Amino acid sequence: MTDDWKQQLDRLHAEMMQRNDPAEWVAEADAVDASHRYPNLLVRGPVFGIAVQDPQHDGHWRLLTDLADGMPQQARDALNSHLWFQAKDETDDPAERRELLAAVAVLEREPVNELEALGLRYRVVRADEFVRSGDDGLEPARPTDREPAERSWDGTYDFALPDPGFVLAPGHTDTSPATAALRLGLRDFAYTGNAIAKALREDSQRAVTTHPDMILLPTGFSVAERNEKGWRPQGGLLPTPHAARRMLYETMTESWPFLGEFDDAQKAARAEAAERFKNAGRANEVHVGDSLFRICRIERLARSGPDGPEPPRPSDRDQYEPMQMHPTMDEDGTVHHGS
Repeated sequence: MTDDWKQQLDRLHAEMMQRNDPAEWVAEADAVDASHRYPNLLVRGPVFGIAVQDPQHDGHWRLLTDLADGMPQQARDALNSHLWFQAKDETDDPAERRELLAAVAVLEREPVNELEALGLRYRVVRADEFVRSGDDGLEPARPTDREPAERSWDGTYDFALPDPGFVLAPGHTDTSPATAALRLGLRDFAYTGNAIAKALREDSQRAVTTHPDMILLPTGFSVAERNEKGWRPQGGLLPTPHAARRMLYETMTESWPFLGEFDDAQKAARAEAAERFKNAGRANEVHVGDSLFRICRIERLARSGPDGPEPPRPSDRDQYEPMQMHPTMDEDGTVHHGS
């Protein structure tokens, strides 16, 4: 451990002592316990989003969108829509609208990873999702993970991630020695193993040098299923354990009954399992037939270098090309539908 890292860990420990917050100490103990019970890290793959930098403000890169897209082009599409609606709804200045629409036109033609508009820099950024695992499989939600104030099971519900506005700066989320130690331990993280394509491994190793600083993003949650073939993800990234529980419950009660692969007895058993899971309140797993469904913690790690957060790598692939997503707009704001 370098002296710099030791000083950072000592500083965080001293700050926790001064705050003397019992909840923080419990969360710290929870994190340390998890590092022993689930010592292995399994990479789920890269995710992408859009970050924005205002050089005239504080110079920090902040997330504009969720960092959760499966391909760089999905993030570019989100930026395309953001700039188009900004031109439509947020300015009456023809010159500003022209500049915004010029950026939109670039995004319609080219798979660019960075552009500027109205003095702001926009960048497609990447992160890696990973989960911890141990002897009993993937790590479930922890007792100290944040939950919504009201854990409803029906009606409207906020499934939004807390990503927009998140500052992409190394150490920004270091609130405890455990968090800082995790960043320290992952500095040299890179893809390994012959099961991963050579180009992906080489790009990953290169990133350790070009973007040596680590950024831990807000923890997310999802559902994983374990059957005779092993673990596999079910659904996307959600902000809290209860959001993942609710997604699983709604799948069990609203989707499964209409699937033709189950007979009446199987449907009844699954309905009973769903209610048992709901009535347990904060359960993190449920057995359904031969499968185990578990609420799992999903962590995300981004890299940063001298010029900010890491963009997509050459080996990150898209499944489709840029395209026009919105109608043509004039500099006066007139939208031409069908053109």
